[in-house]
Amino acid sequence: MILQHLTGQPNIVEFKGAYEDKKTLYLVMELCSGGELFDRITAKGSYSEKEAARIGRQVVNVVHVCHFMGVMHRDLKPENFLMMSRNDDSTLKATDFGLSVFIEPGKAYKDIVGSAYYVAPEVLRRNYGKEIDVWSAGVILYILLSGFPPFWAETEKGIFEEILHGHVDLQSSPWPSISNGAKDLVKKMLTRDPKKRITAAEALEHPWLKKDGEASDTPINSAVLIRMKQFRAMNKLKKLALKVIAENMSEEEIKGLRQMFNNMDTDGSGTITYEELRTGLSKLGSKLNEAEIQQLMEAADVDKNGTIDYIEFITATMHRHRLDKEENLYKAFQFFDKDRSGIITRDELRQAMTQYGMGDEATIDEVLNEVDTDKDGRINYDEFVAMMRKGTVDLDV
Repeated sequence: MILQHLTGQPNIVEFKGAYEDKKTLYLVMELCSGGELFDRITAKGSYSEKEAARIGRQVVNVVHVCHFMGVMHRDLKPENFLMMSRNDDSTLKATDFGLSVFIEPGKAYKDIVGSAYYVAPEVLRRNYGKEIDVWSAGVILYILLSGFPPFWAETEKGIFEEILHGHVDLQSSPWPSISNGAKDLVKKMLTRDPKKRITAAEALEHPWLKKDGEASDTPINSAVLIRMKQFRAMNKLKKLALKVIAENMSEEEIKGLRQMFNNMDTDGSGTITYEELRTGLSKLGSKLNEAEIQQLMEAADVDKNGTIDYIEFITATMHRHRLDKEENLYKAFQFFDKDRSGIITRDELRQAMTQYGMGDEATIDEVLNEVDTDKDGRINYDEFVAMMRKGTVDLDV
């Protein structure tokens, strides 16, 4: 088990033990009570290059330790980093090694893994090695400094095109106010040729990233935090809206999918485990390997409880164009627009999101700030549709 192999390293969540009963295997991990990386940053209100370097150093250290110990992570993204505590100087811990593999010297890996914004170009070309982790860490560092990912497009295909051929923007705001040292490191980590890309060990020695190095105490432009909040809010509302659409589909629209779910749910528990998914896909003649099945499992498991419930299954397996159809978008809008006024008010948004455990004021503020483009404190239908069609914000939707 890879996590057991890595346990004891400072920036990797510690595996405490495994326990089982007749039905379930329980993996016990170290408690990380400080929340997700980006949520903590945006909640602070301001931070400096020095703080970005402190966080970046821990992210790169995870890559260095993994590679030193013969492991390729393959799915580095902000959601997979948790803070140990709520203290400002809390240690960062990497979690979720479900797509990780032990590195086989000389082997070129070909299966496509990772999440859209963070995936390295050589992964899309199906010929890669451990250098992909440095690229993903570079994307995280770019977001820490600018608030948005370096490669952005209206569709997932467009994002991949940008990753393969696009220009890394280090000129637009806020980059003129970011130090040359930070830009130099980002550039070296986001070098498309993996042979020329900086290694994790070299990055840790970079003057900007080193402890007590060049990174300044000057606060980063507050617009960066606003952009980061928008990036996070879009993820949350879009995922919720897609789930709402799936819940409101008629039996006719999802015929066959219910039977498929029941066939996979062999113990009749109402949820699909990883083993049930793997067995079910095998019976369907699927050629997916372990890593691809794990990726499918994680993509479908919206609430991250380790199993796929019926609605999560429908959301994941229904063809995406059906979710984008006008009548389905309108159904989703009506779910939020309780009084059918043609407007989603703040109270209606709170009521709907509370049903899914996301009704806190901070999240509602984030969503309104991003989706309410005319800034009237409400979301109209055009704003809702624009948000839904703005492109896939995360492979894991």
